[in-house]
Amino acid sequence: MSTSIAPKDFNVGGIRVHVYARPGVLPSPGDAPVTPAGSSVSVLFALHGRMGDSSNEDIVATAVEALNFVSAQEKEAGEAGRELIVVTFDHRNHGERTVDSFGNQGWSKAAEKHNERHAVDMYAIQTGTAKDVSFLIDFLPAYLFPSDERTITTWGMLGVSLGGHATWLTLKNDPRLTVGIPVIGCPDYLTLLELRADKHGLSLAPPYMPASLRAYIKAHDPVTTDYASTSASNPFGGKRILVLSGAEDPLVQWTASATFIEGLQVGPSGLKEVKVLEGVKHEYTPQMRETAIQFGIWEEMVRK
Repeated sequence: MSTSIAPKDFNVGGIRVHVYARPGVLPSPGDAPVTPAGSSVSVLFALHGRMGDSSNEDIVATAVEALNFVSAQEKEAGEAGRELIVVTFDHRNHGERTVDSFGNQGWSKAAEKHNERHAVDMYAIQTGTAKDVSFLIDFLPAYLFPSDERTITTWGMLGVSLGGHATWLTLKNDPRLTVGIPVIGCPDYLTLLELRADKHGLSLAPPYMPASLRAYIKAHDPVTTDYASTSASNPFGGKRILVLSGAEDPLVQWTASATFIEGLQVGPSGLKEVKVLEGVKHEYTPQMRETAIQFGIWEEMVRK
C-alpha cells in the first residue's frame, strides 16, 4: 500500500529544495537525540528534464515510491539499511527559477520556437545544475541536521533527460557523489548535438556552436576524461552507475552515448549496469522508475 509523503522545503543559500523523508527522519523541535546506530543516512537528488520542474509527476513519484519501497522491504522482508532522503529542486531557468523561458527551447524549423542559443543554453544549465548539487552537498547536512542528529554517508543522483546530462557531469566532477542513475541522459554532448544539428539541417558552427563553447565542452565534458582507464586519473573509478535509456529515443539517441558507456571503466569497487529498453522513446517509463528504485536506490544507497 502506497503512503503519501509530503516534502519539507528548505532555503539553502537561495536554492529552494524539497526534501522527502519518512516520518521521524528529519528532526523536529524537542526531538530526543538520535542514537549512533540509527544515524546513517543516504541522500538522493532527483532532477527533472528540460521544460519541466521539480513538481513533475515522475520526479515526485520517484521520491514517494522510493521511500515506500524502503518501508515495504523493512516490513515484508525484515530488511533494514540506511535511512533514505530524496531531494528535488528546479534546474536553473526552470520552475520558480525561470528568467527567460525561451532559453529552454531547442532548435526548430518553426521560427517562433527556434532558439539559436540552444547549445549554450542547455550546456550552461546542466553545468549549473552539477554545481548546484555540489553546493547542496556542501551545505545540506547543516540545514537538515543542525544538531548533528544524523550523518549523511552516501550521496546519489537520479536525473531525467537534462537531469541525466547533469548527473553525468556531477559524477565526473564531484568525488562525493558515488551513486548515479542517468535516465535518457548523455555523457557526450558534442556527439549528441551533432546528431541534433544534422536533424535540423544546421551546421554545428558559429553562431550555433561558438568556438569558446566548443573549447569549454572539450575541456569539461565527461567524454574528454580518462573514462576508459583503470588508473586513478579516471574520475568514474569506484562509482556505482545505473544507465537507463530508450532504444528508440529520437532526441537523446543511444548512439550518442554508446561508445562512452561501453568503454566506461569503474574499477573493482565500482558498478556499471546498463539497460537500453526496446521500444522506449524519450521517456521515463514506470519500468525505468521501478528499476531505478529497486536496483539503483535500494541496493546501492539503502541496503548496501
